[in-house]
This record gives sequence, C-alpha cells and structure tokens, in this order.
Amino acid sequence: MKGRAAKSSVGRKTAELSESLIREMTRLANAHGAINLAQGFPDFAAPRAVKEAALAAIRGDFNQYSVTWGSPKLRKAIAEKAAWFNGIQADQDKDITVTCGSTEAMMATVMALADRGDEVVILEPAYENYAPSAILAGAKPRPLALGDGFAIDEEALKGAFNRRTKLILVNTPHNPTGKVFRKEDLRVIADLCEDFGAVAVTDEIYEHILYDGREHVSIATLGDMSGRTVTISGISKTYTVTGWRVGYTIADHVLTEAIRKVHDYMTVCAPTPLQEAAAQALLLPHSYYTQLAASYQKKRDFMVRRLSRMGFEFFVPEGSYYIFADFGNLSSLSEVEFANWMTIEGKVAVVPGSGFYLRPSEGRRFVRFSYSKKDSTLADAAARMDAFFHR
Repeated sequence: MKGRAAKSSVGRKTAELSESLIREMTRLANAHGAINLAQGFPDFAAPRAVKEAALAAIRGDFNQYSVTWGSPKLRKAIAEKAAWFNGIQADQDKDITVTCGSTEAMMATVMALADRGDEVVILEPAYENYAPSAILAGAKPRPLALGDGFAIDEEALKGAFNRRTKLILVNTPHNPTGKVFRKEDLRVIADLCEDFGAVAVTDEIYEHILYDGREHVSIATLGDMSGRTVTISGISKTYTVTGWRVGYTIADHVLTEAIRKVHDYMTVCAPTPLQEAAAQALLLPHSYYTQLAASYQKKRDFMVRRLSRMGFEFFVPEGSYYIFADFGNLSSLSEVEFANWMTIEGKVAVVPGSGFYLRPSEGRRFVRFSYSKKDSTLADAAARMDAFFHR
C-alpha cells in the first residue's frame, strides 16, 4: 500500500513507544537460522493431559464467546490454586478476571487504574510491556533502578513515591534477572503503598519456577495489601503453552470491576476452549510443580557454568528462566550490535539489555538469555557460542 500519511494522523502516545526488541530478535533468529534464546518460549511439549483437555473442549463445542471475565470452571480453579499456593482468598465471581495472557492483564490493569497525571513506579530492568502500559494509560512511568544484586534499594524506593504515585509494578520471580524478592523486600513496597494510597500490580507469571528451595511470596498476603494489590499470572510459562494466551488478575472487587471494563472492550474474552483446558491444567498434582522447578534448575546450572566459562558476568538466577548477562569482557560493541552479531554470525539469538529500560543507555552492557529450551537445544547453543567466541 503506497502513500504518505500525515504525522498528525498518528496518536502522540505511540510516538513514545518502540517496537519489541524481543520479537525483533526472534525475527532475526528466524532469518539467519539462529537458535532462539531471545524469546521466552519453550521448544518442548506441553503436558499431554493439558493438550488433550483442549482438544476435548473443541470437540465438545466450547467454541463460542465465554463469559467476558472468564469461564466459571476456570475462575473456580484459579481461586482454588490461589488459596493453596499463593495464600490468597479470592471470590471466583467478584475478584478474578481471565484475560488474553498476562500481558493483556497488565495492560488492562494499568489502563483501568491509572489516569493522566498519575505516576507508575517501575522497578528496572523490567519486562518491556510495563512502561508502554503506563504510557497508553496517559500516566507517567517512573523508572527506578534495582540496586546491587538487583535488590530493592529502600531509600531510593521511598524517594520514588509521592502524592502522584498511583501504582507500582512488581515482578517476582523477575524477568529479566531471575531475582526472587523476599518477604522483607515486599514489605517495604507494601508499607509505601499503604502510606501513599497506591496499588501494587504484581506480575507472578513465573511463580512456580524457583530454585534452591526458595519460596514464592505474593504481596497480596502481607498486612492490608489484599485490598490494594492486583495479582497477575497465567498458564503460559508453567504449562508450556505460551501461544494459548490465557492469563488472569486477582484483585479486590472494586479494582476488579474497573479491570473488567477495560478487558471487555479490549478483547471481549480469552479463547474459550483454551480456558476449559487451563482449568484442567490447574488441577495437575503438586508433584508437577516440583518436577518443573527441578527441570529448570538443571537448565539454569548448565547455562551458568557455560556462560561463566565464556566470560559473561551475571547474577545467578533465583527463579524464572532468564540470565541477564554483562558481556563487557567479550566485546566493546553496543548491546544491540552485540546481540545482532551473536545472532547473525554466532547463530544464537539473545535480547539487547536496552529493551528492559525506559532509558535504553542503562542496558548498554547487557543481553538476556532465555533457557526455556530442551537440554539438547541448550547444549547446541553453548557449543555454537564456544566456537564463536574462541575462533
């Protein structure tokens, strides 16, 4: 289609956004035959029972719109899971909204709760859709760098809160660093939210991927935070179905009512047959989660050994399935140049660290690796990188 659109035809908010570096690196990996350690999707199969449940739902004619905020069966399963795992007591009819993935859950939540003039505190590095959520809501993202070891700097965090602070976006286990925030860290956030009347929006999509005996803590369970927290999760990472796009929010009914309005007009509903299958996934035995974490810990340990040997420096992940690595010992290239070089010539794709900061220069020395892959894929990627860096 030819022609030139006037700049005035494009909304000003989109001018503040950039395209996803994660998806861009996937496109580059596909174009050059690289192993994709950029985008966080597994290359191994979902559990058979979960796939069979989806097929059964399609054959059983669960193929039309569901209730906008989610099928009753799935909301019941989410409420039960939130109780036994997260320690959150939720009313399946009033407090839970099923969304098109956790990404839409975050977008709908921020757009529902933040207004023009409000500030949204974002702990950086951060997953790349957090700041755009605030921008599209008309609010101002207020980035705050995590401290040494990607810990929360209590004094810096206190300085980031003010009378305009409406939300703080929290992610634990953390993407891209693998940090798992302790109860003490989350209490600092909780106290500030209560002092300033702010809401914590917490992305817990990696909640079952924890290492070395660590435990997941949901901030909604601390003090009086149940009424001022939106807990976000979904089925994509835990059950190896990133393409299904089934996520959810759990929040007090007042917050939920606002989120549901935005969700309704944004997507109407998540895919109906996949909601039915998601309900079955949430009923898998507790041993499934133990095995999942053990499997990922093995992958983490392999990548930690190999990347350390190559000269990368990084925080050893405590959870999730990413390594955020400093490549300064290997190259003086910029992070984008280095990632492109690795992808095109080394045939292993990674994400430039600048994609995880509102101010791209702060990600200058970093790239992100995803190790949500088969052991054989990781071994192949490590062999390619060894050969590339030691040629």
